[in-house]
Amino acid sequence: MSVNYGSKRIVVGAHYGLRDWLSQRITGGLMALFTIILLAQLIFTRGPIGYDLWAGIFAAQWMKVLTFSVIAALLYHVWVGMRDVWMDYVQPVGIRLALQIFTIVWLVGCAGWAIQVLWKI
Repeated sequence: MSVNYGSKRIVVGAHYGLRDWLSQRITGGLMALFTIILLAQLIFTRGPIGYDLWAGIFAAQWMKVLTFSVIAALLYHVWVGMRDVWMDYVQPVGIRLALQIFTIVWLVGCAGWAIQVLWKI
């Protein structure tokens, strides 16, 4: 004879919880580290901070790659956050899907713009 105590919980949803939480922490940490590196370069630079200094900081290929990696992390960070907001607060499926598509298109456009700015395409 089998006895089950309590109610059986019915789990629904996309089950993104731990993965999303972890990705938000990792991308946030990467962005914080990048900010510290950039601030250190600015703090330890002599002279006025102008266009030449900014262009010099981002002239090295490694800095362009690092910057784009951080931008990609930022875009993923934004996507996870906005997707969760749309899933939690927008109930009509059609409107939620439209907002998610708009968010994806906007973020891909931002990625293209970042590539254009960093590598002057």
